Amino acid sequence: MRGIWYAVGAYVLWGLLPIYWKWLQQVSALQVLCHRISWSFLTLCIIILLMRQARIFIAAMANPRYVRAYAAASALIGINWLTYIWAVNAAFIIETSLGYFINPLFSVLLGVIFFRERLRPWQWAAIALATGGVVYLTMAHGKLPWIALTLAVTFGLYGLVKKTAPLGSLQGLTLETGILLVPALAFLSYVDLTGKGAFLHEGLRIDVLLAGAGLITVVPLLMFASAARRIPLSLIGILQYIAPTLQFLIGVLVYQEPFTMTKFIGFGIVWTALVVYGVEGYLVYRSRPFPVISE
Repeated sequence: MRGIWYAVGAYVLWGLLPIYWKWLQQVSALQVLCHRISWSFLTLCIIILLMRQARIFIAAMANPRYVRAYAAASALIGINWLTYIWAVNAAFIIETSLGYFINPLFSVLLGVIFFRERLRPWQWAAIALATGGVVYLTMAHGKLPWIALTLAVTFGLYGLVKKTAPLGSLQGLTLETGILLVPALAFLSYVDLTGKGAFLHEGLRIDVLLAGAGLITVVPLLMFASAARRIPLSLIGILQYIAPTLQFLIGVLVYQEPFTMTKFIGFGIVWTALVVYGVEGYLVYRSRPFPVISE
C-alpha cells in the first residue's frame, strides 16, 4: 500500500510541474536543466548526510559496476527533463501530456518484454488503440509527435532501469545526478563567463526558483523510485494517468493552448485505449475470489 501512495504523490507533483517551469520561462531550457541537476545533487547530498548514509554513497560511487548501471538512467532522465522543460516553455504542454498518457501503456509493454508479465486480449487491444492514436496524429500533422514520444520512451525506459537498479532510491538518485553534475556545472560556468547566466543576474525571484528546482525534483523522484521497487510496472502505468490529466487541464484551462479537432480525435483514441485498459483491469480484479481467512 505504501508503494501506491508514493506513486500517487509523485504523479500529482509531476502534474503540477508545468506551472513551476512557466515561472522560469525567461531562462533557457538548458540552463534550467543544469540548475535542476546541480541543486538536486546538493539536496540529495544533504539528505544523505542527515540520514548518515554518506559511507554507503561513497562506496557506491567507487564501484564501477554501479556507475555503469546508473549511467543509462542518468542519460534517460537528462533527456526527459530537457525535453519537458523546453516543451512547456515553448507552449507544448498539451503534447507533453500526450507523452505521459502514452507512457503507462508503454510501461506495460516493457513489463511484457523484460519481466514476462502476461497481457490479456483487451490489454493488447488497448496498446493497439494507443498506437493507432499516435499514427493518426502523425498522419494528420505530417510529422511524428516527437515531444510526446520522446517523453514516453525515455521515462518508460527510466522506470525499467530503476526497477532493476541495485541501489536504494536515495543513493541511486544521488549517483544519477552526480554523473550529470560535471557537465552541468561546466555549462553553467560557461554561460556565466559569457554574460548569459541567469543565476544571480535576473533577480531574487529567479534565483529562488532555480535553487528550488532541486527540491521540487528530488521529492517526486524519490517517491517514484520507492514506488517502482515496491509495485509492478503495470500498476505504475495505471496510476500515471494522474499526471498527464493535470498537465492537460493546465495546458488547456490555465495557459489556453489550442486544442483542435484533429488533436481531439487523436487524444480521444489514446484516451479510449486507457479506458479500455482500466475498465478491463477493474473487471478482472472484481471477478477474482476474495481469499478466505480462517479464524
